[in-house]
Amino acid sequence: SLVIRGEKDEQAVLCSKDKTYDMKIADTSNMLLFIPGCKTPEQLNEDPKSCNIIHSQIAGFSNNYWELRRCRPKLKKLRKLLMEDPYEGPDRCKDQTLTFSRYTTEDLLSLIQASEEEILHQLQVIDACKIEGYWRILEFDYEMKLLNHVTQLIDSESWSLSKVPLRTCLEELGSLEPREMIEHILLSYGRRYVDDGEVYFEMHEDKICRAVAQMLLQNAVKFNLSEFQEVWQQSVPEGMTTRLDQLEGLALVDKSSRPETISLLKVEDLPEDNQERFNSLFSIREKWTEVDITPYIRDLCTEKQTVGALLTKYARCSMLNGVKVYNSRRPIS
Repeated sequence: SLVIRGEKDEQAVLCSKDKTYDMKIADTSNMLLFIPGCKTPEQLNEDPKSCNIIHSQIAGFSNNYWELRRCRPKLKKLRKLLMEDPYEGPDRCKDQTLTFSRYTTEDLLSLIQASEEEILHQLQVIDACKIEGYWRILEFDYEMKLLNHVTQLIDSESWSLSKVPLRTCLEELGSLEPREMIEHILLSYGRRYVDDGEVYFEMHEDKICRAVAQMLLQNAVKFNLSEFQEVWQQSVPEGMTTRLDQLEGLALVDKSSRPETISLLKVEDLPEDNQERFNSLFSIREKWTEVDITPYIRDLCTEKQTVGALLTKYARCSMLNGVKVYNSRRPIS
């Protein structure tokens, strides 16, 4: 089945079960005729003796049709809706009266311009969880609190990061936080597997290091890079190694300043529209290297559009001290 999605102020899109298409009206110089019960030449009997002239009633005609073009699902609104009321833990929920809307799967299907499979996949990507039938995103400080409980338990029990037992985690931490939240944080930051009938998690080192970096950077405008790297390595669980490539699309290093600095710049905070995205990036920094800008435009790529093609269309290339850099094709106000 196909469904058209979009609110009044949005350009309509057509969605199948797993794909999203832009809809545009295309004119045709050939008039299209609608004939009830029409048969194509292939459907008619191939025996020439049985060929007769058929008189058909034309029910209608058209000079245009809908042209569908595969497009990126418009998923930025999904995080925006869920961030209206992030989940801050069971205690905070009891104190609050419900001031924001909460969203079921059906609500999101009616509000987000994407196919069902694309929406469900994105909910997984942003680590949303279902609480009392509604999709929720954990408030970042609460998420860090849960992750800290888990990493401290791993450290105190001297477990391998590749074999964290679910049952023991729930038994040890269940008195501190809801058991489903403990399991959710393990799913968000680890890979679930079964060994000898027991459920274990292999923790994702890169994702944990990235979350710790976000926690350190979110309260600072800019951070001295070497100091940050030192504090970051000290802040992650023992046995994990921090690397700057773990921060792609999360933080931006300024190598032109002395000393070098690092600051928070999350790709999910940037506009979804291609031109607006480039305008935003060029207002942050006038000239970008391809390595620096790629994490911030990679999500704009479609099946036929590469990072190189996007840069050719929206940016101008030049050389700076022997390095290829990109700046805006249009003046940025």
